Amino acid sequence: MSKLSDRRFRKDRFHRQAKKEGFRARAVFKLEEIDRKHDLFRRGMNVCDLGCAPGSWLQYAAGRVGPGGMLVGIDRRPIDLALPNLRALVGDVFQVSREELLGELDGFDVVLSDMAPDTTGIRHVDQARSEALFERALELAETTLVHGGNFVGKLFQGPDFQRLVARCRAEFAAVKMEKPRGSRTESIEQYVVARGFRAP
Repeated sequence: MSKLSDRRFRKDRFHRQAKKEGFRARAVFKLEEIDRKHDLFRRGMNVCDLGCAPGSWLQYAAGRVGPGGMLVGIDRRPIDLALPNLRALVGDVFQVSREELLGELDGFDVVLSDMAPDTTGIRHVDQARSEALFERALELAETTLVHGGNFVGKLFQGPDFQRLVARCRAEFAAVKMEKPRGSRTESIEQYVVARGFRAP
């Protein structure tokens, strides 16, 4: 077994790197890899991160959009993150409204979701919960993205996977699946990267 396929080594490697670079979680390297491949961000963009705790994706996005961009994050638990261009909300994505997310903004250039369910270990239950979270993230993206905006959402592979991907393909100019190196080998997670939102 190679070191990279050993889960414990992988966890240690990415965890150590995140800590060294001052990021809140190892998940930051998933977004970094996706961004490197798909060029999601530009300076001055407005970004929304759904299920943002502990905040590493917001930290990364802040570096990419710069001080002229705006960040909005929402999670069920508060985050203590000192970013000057961040508006952090505490709440449930199933209950938050478009208006609450946008505030005074006209729209987001990028909507991110690394949300995952509280797993039970029962595969079909976890898949269904992941699909519900992804679909809600997509609904919020559909109502808040500007024309040409980008969406990245985590989705466990399950019965509705193809239906949800097809929905993305109908609404975005380009859709790709990614499983970054930071994802564990045994994980059923995929990231749907949808670029070029066709706003109605």
